[in-house]
Amino acid sequence: MSNSIFQVPDPSNEPILSYAPGSPEKEEVLKMYNSLYNKTIEIPMRIGGGNVKTDDLASMNPPHDHKHLLGTYHKANKKNIEDAISAALKARTTWSKMPWQSRASIFLKAADLVAGPYRAKINAATMLAQSKTIFQAEIDAACELIDFLRFNVKFMQEIYENQPENSPGIWNQLTYRPLEGFVYAVSPFNFTAIAGNLSASVAMMGNVVLWKPSDYQVYSANVLMEVFIEAGLPDGVINMVFGDPEMITDTVLKSTEFAGIHYTGSTSVFRNIWNKIGKNINNYRSYPRIVGETGGKDFIIAHSSAKPKEVATGIIRGAFEFQGQKCSAASRVYLPESKAKYIIKEVQTELKTITLGSPSDFKNFVTALIHKGAFDRLVNAIEKIKKDKDVEIIAGGNYDDSKGYFIEPTVALTTNPKYDTMQRELFGPLVTLYIYPDTNWKDTLELVDQTSEYALTGAVYSQDRYALEEAITALENSAGNFYINDKPTGAVVGHQPFGGARGSGTNDKAGSASNLLRWVSPRLIKETFLPASDYRYPFLG
Repeated sequence: MSNSIFQVPDPSNEPILSYAPGSPEKEEVLKMYNSLYNKTIEIPMRIGGGNVKTDDLASMNPPHDHKHLLGTYHKANKKNIEDAISAALKARTTWSKMPWQSRASIFLKAADLVAGPYRAKINAATMLAQSKTIFQAEIDAACELIDFLRFNVKFMQEIYENQPENSPGIWNQLTYRPLEGFVYAVSPFNFTAIAGNLSASVAMMGNVVLWKPSDYQVYSANVLMEVFIEAGLPDGVINMVFGDPEMITDTVLKSTEFAGIHYTGSTSVFRNIWNKIGKNINNYRSYPRIVGETGGKDFIIAHSSAKPKEVATGIIRGAFEFQGQKCSAASRVYLPESKAKYIIKEVQTELKTITLGSPSDFKNFVTALIHKGAFDRLVNAIEKIKKDKDVEIIAGGNYDDSKGYFIEPTVALTTNPKYDTMQRELFGPLVTLYIYPDTNWKDTLELVDQTSEYALTGAVYSQDRYALEEAITALENSAGNFYINDKPTGAVVGHQPFGGARGSGTNDKAGSASNLLRWVSPRLIKETFLPASDYRYPFLG
C-alpha cells in the first residue's frame, strides 16, 4: 500500500490541429477515412469482459451517403440489459476500492491514446458516422474528449483534497464514496466527446456504468470503447449496450441498484425518464442522482452599437456549424432596425460562399443532417415558412436527400417574434431573424427571456457597456452559458463549464468539478483523540 500523496499532471487544453492543405494530419485522417469507408464492420455490445451478439441487427450508414453500408451493430434484449447490470455490480466490488490515482492513470492514458494513435481513427469515425467536417470532428472527438479526460482527473484530485476544518483534539475527514449501485449513461449522436464523458466522468469517481449511446453514434462509440479497453479499464466498469431506448431504460429503472442517470438528449425524453424515476422511488436503495443536459432554443441579440460583420459571423458560425445540430446552436436572432439590413446583407453574401457535401471534401463548411427524421422535420418547417404570411425565407431553403440528408443553410425573417421557428427547437440549419425598433431594446430583452422554455446558451453583441450590463441583468435566467460579443457555441473544458437550466437541464456543468461531485456520496469521519468521560456539562454547576 502506498503512503504517498499524489499530484496529477496539470492539464492544458489540447491544441487544435489545422488540417491545412499539405499537412500530415490531413493526409493521415483522409487515409483513415477512406480505409474505414471501404470496409464493413460488425459491432457487438460490450458486457462485462465479453463481446455480446444477438439476432437483432441494425445497419450503420453515413448521413451524407445514406445508401452506403458501414456495417451493422447488435441490439440488446431485456436479458442482455439485466446481464449488463449484473456485470457492472460485480465489477463494482473491486473498482470502487481501486486507489484513485490508479483510476486516474487509466483515463490519462485514454487521453494520450486519443491525442496520439487513435486521433485519426476517432476523427474519421466521427466524420463518417455523424457527418462532421474535419474541424468539427477535431474540436469534438479529439480535443474536447482529451480535455474532458485530463481536466476531470485534476478536478477529481481537487475534490478529494477538499477537507473540512479541524478543532483541538478532533480530526475531521471527508471521504468521497462512489454511489451505491450503478449509473445509467445515455449519450446523444452529436458529440463523440459527450458520449465519452458521460460514461468516463462517472467511472472515474469509482462508479460502474451501463452506457447506451445513440443509435446514430454507435460507429464512433465503438472507437471510444476500444480506447477505454486499451487504456486498461477493467471489465464491467463501463458496459456498452445498444437497442430500443424505452426497453433499456425501463429495465434499468426497475433495478433496486439504480443509483443515477447521466443524460444528454431531448427534453421530452428526459422528463419522461424523471417521471419514471419518481414513480419507482420507493424501490431504490438510495435517491438516484439525476443529471441531464437537454434542449435549447438559443439566441443572439444585437444592440444598435454592434458591428454588423461581427454579428453576421456569429450568426453563420453559431447557426450553421455542424448543420445546427448542437444544443447550443443559435436558432433565433434579434436585430436592431438601424443595423438589420447591413447584417442581413452580410449573412446573405457569406452564405453564397458556403458549399454542401461530404466531410471528406475539406472545402465543405456544411454536410448532412443525421438521419431521415431530422431531414423531414426541417423540410416541413421550411415548407411551412414558404406558406405563412408573417415570415419569409431570405437565404437558402433548398434541400435534397437523394444521396445524403442535405439542407442548405436557411435564414428566415419574421414579423412575429413568437413565430413557430422562434420558439420550437428544430435542431438543424435554420435560423429565424426578428427586427426590433432600436428604442425597444429593453422590451426586446424581456421578449428574449420570455419566448422560449429553454435556457441553455445565448449571446449579446454590443459596443455599449451600459447596454451589455442591461442584457446581463435582464437575461440572467435565460442562458446557463452567456456570451458577450461571441457566438453562443463552443464551450471549452476547464474554461466555460457547460449547462443550462429551465427546460435545458439540471445545469450541472460538464467540464467542471461540479459535475463530478454529483457522482460521489461524501462520508464525514470525526475522530476524537481524548473522548469525554463524564456526561456533565459546566452549566450543570
